[in-house]
Amino acid sequence: MLADYTFLDVFWWMLGLFLFVIWFWILITVFSDIFRRKDTSGFSKVLWIIFVIIAPFLGVFIYLIANHDGMADRNISQMQAQQAKTDEYIRSVSGGSAAEIEKAKGLLDSGAITQAEFDTIKQKALAS
Repeated sequence: MLADYTFLDVFWWMLGLFLFVIWFWILITVFSDIFRRKDTSGFSKVLWIIFVIIAPFLGVFIYLIANHDGMADRNISQMQAQQAKTDEYIRSVSGGSAAEIEKAKGLLDSGAITQAEFDTIKQKALAS
């Protein structure tokens, strides 16, 4: 049975599968962008979804052509918001004790506190 398939048959089958997977990925991306948009009304979102469902290839391609800049801007802003949240979380977890020690070191260098007070502040900051 495998002898009936030529290399070209397998190649075209694999190419078709690859194109289908890519199209399905683009379809998911378009649907997620439609639902994520805040600059359009619910009515226009419904129209886009109906258009993509009725004419899948044409609908996806027209949506990509019409909204490619907006999709990129929304993706960038979402990634920046996620990065800012991650950075804030990292600062809140690690930056508190380091900032406290740095402030105490400045006080020690200026002579406002003694070495013993600095050590106490450092121990408290590292313990928390």
